[in-house]
Amino acid sequence: MTHLHTYLAQLGNRWDKETGAISLPIHLSTTYAHPGLGASTGFDYTRTKNPTRSVLEEGLATLEGGTHAIATSSGMSAIQLVFQLFDSGSHFLVSRDLYGGSFRYFQELERQQLAHFHYFETEEDLQEKLSAQITAVYIETPTNPLMQEVSIEKIATWAKEVGAVMVVDNTLLTPIIQRPLELGADIVVHSGTKYLAGHNDILAGVVVTNNPEFGERLAWIANTTGPTLSPFDCWLFIRSLKTLPLRIKRQEETTKEIVAALEKHPQVKEVLYPGKGAMLSIRLADEQKVGPFLEALTLFTYAESLGGVESLITYPTTQTHADIPQELRESYGLTPELLRLSIGLEDAQDLIMDLKNALGGHNG
Repeated sequence: MTHLHTYLAQLGNRWDKETGAISLPIHLSTTYAHPGLGASTGFDYTRTKNPTRSVLEEGLATLEGGTHAIATSSGMSAIQLVFQLFDSGSHFLVSRDLYGGSFRYFQELERQQLAHFHYFETEEDLQEKLSAQITAVYIETPTNPLMQEVSIEKIATWAKEVGAVMVVDNTLLTPIIQRPLELGADIVVHSGTKYLAGHNDILAGVVVTNNPEFGERLAWIANTTGPTLSPFDCWLFIRSLKTLPLRIKRQEETTKEIVAALEKHPQVKEVLYPGKGAMLSIRLADEQKVGPFLEALTLFTYAESLGGVESLITYPTTQTHADIPQELRESYGLTPELLRLSIGLEDAQDLIMDLKNALGGHNG
């Protein structure tokens, strides 16, 4: 069997038999001719199926160990697509610490009385709240931005015991490090914008499942509602996947060096890192130093998002998690001295020096 690195490096190659093009062509056509009455080439209208997107989706399914994948126009449209699987009034058990955009969407579903959400903080808390009333469990592991982990395998077992579907947001670790479907999850979602695309230039979402019934239903809903990723973005996405294993490996190695350096720094109160991946969060010793620290950085860019080749630093309190009420987010540890770092492909020592210079300059 071909190794995953080989598969990704050659994704889309040899697809165009007529010309022998190495780089997969971009199929921009929105509509396709029928050979005759009742006949089809397999492609009719690009919202339903597009040749470039089909190659991408096949690659994404293989990457996550699934049978069906849907590429969507954003991470949030991927999450919305998944929640359209469930009947109105369903109950969901969800990670308390999670991306602010997901929380905002869940609040809106509750406001419209379309769904009910219950939140858990630990595995024990989840097990206690899990019952036959719960339609699905939705988790981030590690969580964003507190980097807390739970056992996918354990939770999948518990969910199956009560007949609940298990959905995992695998954005932060990617299938290079963590493959939730192989651990018992039913559905995986990604903000494809982040590590999978990896260059801060594509907005995309991903849904993957190994359940044929879910896969067919997700495809039907996607065709009906149209959260379609454009052919050009699909082509860029395919190109990005070819280097995914190399990027993740290098980013993770650099992150571990940065974690070791920051854990010894007197201006850093705490480093939150799950021991894998290229995301970490830090708590500064003095909340008042957040602004000056951000302004003093020269290599890290103060911006939202994560997972790109450029290192970014985010202040969740005013950016990614601002929609979570202050009292609520601070109650579970998302406090004003916390910053989230996404480590890119720059040299580790350059990034460490940038952080140390920005931190050290505040010692007075």
